[in-house]
Amino acid sequence: MDGTRINKYLSEIGHCSRREADKLIEQGRVIVNGKPAQTGGKVRPSDKIVIDGNSISQDQEEAIYIAYHKPIGVVSTTDSSEKENIIKYVNYPKRIFPIGRLDKESEGLIFLTSDGDIVNKILRARNNHEKEYEVIVNRTITPDFIEKMSKGVPILGEVTRKCEVEQIGKKSFRIVLTQGLNRQIRRMCEYFNYEAVSLKRTRIMNVKLDLPVGDWRDLTNEEIAQIQTMVAKSAKTQKKSSTKPSSPKAKTKKPGKKPFFAKGKTDNKRKNTNPGKRTVKPSKSNRNSKGRRR
Repeated sequence: MDGTRINKYLSEIGHCSRREADKLIEQGRVIVNGKPAQTGGKVRPSDKIVIDGNSISQDQEEAIYIAYHKPIGVVSTTDSSEKENIIKYVNYPKRIFPIGRLDKESEGLIFLTSDGDIVNKILRARNNHEKEYEVIVNRTITPDFIEKMSKGVPILGEVTRKCEVEQIGKKSFRIVLTQGLNRQIRRMCEYFNYEAVSLKRTRIMNVKLDLPVGDWRDLTNEEIAQIQTMVAKSAKTQKKSSTKPSSPKAKTKKPGKKPFFAKGKTDNKRKNTNPGKRTVKPSKSNRNSKGRRR
């Protein structure tokens, strides 16, 4: 059927992000034309979509983009079952959702928007969009710590990307990341036996934190234009990099008859160290009544 994937549709009309849409579908909270929506299913504008008993229609209003200084304790989710969710604290009069996450124990800059399409573009780690943080740890920082943090740290089964790290105090440093692994900075510090006791995000891409804790503001037209340009450039870069030059193909054997030694199981058999001689079992006629060779 022609149409748009339902998670993408809900994102484009500003209802929620694609990730949140997938969760709603998995929980059976999305109904399309009277039937529960299926993950990966497609919809058309003429379809009747109901979420939690409320009809959903496309909102033609201008997209919303705001910057918020998230306090410690606020959770970056739209889930109403979470008492400390970010939507409750922002209390915006229209439906919006956060772009990415910021740990509950952390504070700082986070974007919220009604534009679901830009959410996915910004969140793609391969887009290399910078996020800057100021971190305070529990003990004195050494030059060795700064150097090793910047070169990449093994966490969560992978090594973090090289990043910019600068000491700004006896126990504090500044770090710029282009990826967002779960509790990344805290895990990086823990690897070197440091504990991040304070973590604040001070910049996302071209927007710096300039708000008191708990306040929000609309992004300026200039900031939005710069973000759109950066996202567009990233998308073009990805498209070019996805076309990799063809590498020499490994030679593959043409299908044919298997050699005699490949037939049957050979896993636990001892190999014949002298391929020039074949071991032939004596026939019954060459054995005496006691089973010995004559």
